[in-house]
Amino acid sequence: MNYEKLEAGLSELPLYIYCWIDPQSLEFSDRVRWICEHECAMYGTTWACPPGVGTVESCKAKCLSYNKCLLISSITEVADISDMAQTLATRADHEALTDQVGALLRSLGAEPYILSTEACAICDRCAIFDNQPCRHRDRMHPCVESQGINIIPTLEANGLEFQYGSNVVTWVSLLLFHDAI
Repeated sequence: MNYEKLEAGLSELPLYIYCWIDPQSLEFSDRVRWICEHECAMYGTTWACPPGVGTVESCKAKCLSYNKCLLISSITEVADISDMAQTLATRADHEALTDQVGALLRSLGAEPYILSTEACAICDRCAIFDNQPCRHRDRMHPCVESQGINIIPTLEANGLEFQYGSNVVTWVSLLLFHDAI
């Protein structure tokens, strides 16, 4: 991996922050999955969300099989953060950034496992409803929380904020990959 080229490419993107984290430091919690199941309307509706992504243990094993993790974040301001439609409308820009970082990693020889925001919205109707495999495995990114990851301790351990103001939306993605050490 040519990290100089990677850093140069990352510096050209409108990321708020990016940092390297040790995948072993990620905190996995069944409580995060419980919140998905009991408080998220997307539970069971897409391959990017539980239970479609597998158990917390299988997600943890997959994530910890990688030796590198790049955390990226973008922020945007909205007029009223309690307006969910307005807030969620800013998600597409972060997803586009995540795709750009994924493409940059692939151009440098990595095959990233990308975890991003919310649920997948590529298809009008997810194949999960037809008991069919995901039609866009190459483009679909499971959300960070779907893996059972509690991202707040990771942010705190790296001196990063999650809330930057009352009307600021913070989006976070993790790009895990293998690199020879």
